Amino acid sequence: MPSESPPERAVRVLLADDQRLFAESLMTVLGEDDRVQVVGIAANGREAVDLASELQPDVILMDLNMPVLDGLEATRQIRDSGSSAEILILTGADEEIGSEAAAAAGASGYLRKEAGVDELKRVFVEVASLAAVLGSPAR
Repeated sequence: MPSESPPERAVRVLLADDQRLFAESLMTVLGEDDRVQVVGIAANGREAVDLASELQPDVILMDLNMPVLDGLEATRQIRDSGSSAEILILTGADEEIGSEAAAAAGASGYLRKEAGVDELKRVFVEVASLAAVLGSPAR
């Protein structure tokens, strides 16, 4: 596999998940890569909307099922605010969501939480690369 050149700056990531252990585990996994900087963790959809506005992340990993606002509604509100962040919806085994519903809300894609670490990293790198290509401004 060809080596990738390091980005000029780390991709800024906001994690939104009401399961603290899962969110902190994601932070640990993503933090192993120096191309990634986790800038915040939101415990509910309202907090995700507020932190997206405040922190201006490049990528948001958004849990589908959260209190206050679910992930799709939080995604809609983030999009309505004008954010250019790439949003990846995370779903659990018992949560049915299709690519059309995720796209209609403004998400870049979705991933099941049951995916392994390698798949999470692969999808994340694809979404983060898209954020870089689309020119998220340096902050």
